[in-house]
Amino acid sequence: MSWLEVVVLGLVQGLTEFLPISSSGHLRIVSGIFFGNDPGAAFTAVTQIGTEVAVIVYFAKDLWNLITTWFRGLRDPEVRASQDYRMAWMVIIGTIPIGVLGILFQDQIQTVARNLWLIATTLIVFGLLLGLAERFGKQERPVEKLTMRDGIILGFAQAMALIPGVSRSGGTITVGLFLGLERAAAVRFSFLLAIPAVFASGLFTLPDVFAGDGPSPFQMIVAVLIAGVVGYAVIAWILRFVEKNTVYVFVAYRIALGAALLAALAIGAVSAT
Repeated sequence: MSWLEVVVLGLVQGLTEFLPISSSGHLRIVSGIFFGNDPGAAFTAVTQIGTEVAVIVYFAKDLWNLITTWFRGLRDPEVRASQDYRMAWMVIIGTIPIGVLGILFQDQIQTVARNLWLIATTLIVFGLLLGLAERFGKQERPVEKLTMRDGIILGFAQAMALIPGVSRSGGTITVGLFLGLERAAAVRFSFLLAIPAVFASGLFTLPDVFAGDGPSPFQMIVAVLIAGVVGYAVIAWILRFVEKNTVYVFVAYRIALGAALLAALAIGAVSAT
């Protein structure tokens, strides 16, 4: 893997991880169009560690409260009534679906799921679903009103992102809006929910990154650092953006990108595999 590809893909990961447009889909598309290859699911998973470090830094205070409250709640029944204790359990339980399905369908995720025909289709279909969620979701429940039922449902929504083109944040935001969550609440919880799953996935696939013509360890470190720095800036921006704006701009972008990719595939300008 060339240094140019490492830098470009690190930037793409940082820019797209927290937007509901699919970072894995963009990494696959950009690499296929400009570099003529597929960086692989393992490369995607490891670069996501950088963006999740950005989440940890940005939400350090919130995460510390969740972790300490969870441990206190294990031995103090009174603490178990707190929202932080319930939220911690929501994150833990909501992580289970993507972990189980990721292991069961590991081979398919790394092969057939990375076909560009499929990615183009999921970009459009889940873009339309995001638009419907924005249009019909009541958006009246703040993050404090999340329930364990919401956490489980959002966990399965996150698992859909195992298919490139769906988007981890896009899937959880879409379902969160359909559940009546405020836009900012859906975005915030999607960030917290992703942390354990992404770290586990990145560490699990780390050995696969350096197989064949993959990046060197130093190149991988650089890609992760770039993704983390850029991702931190995107977190700050998207949280402010969704407080005052709809997500229709992302819906339009997804549909336009998916349609353009389908057209490029149809005329043979891009290889699907």
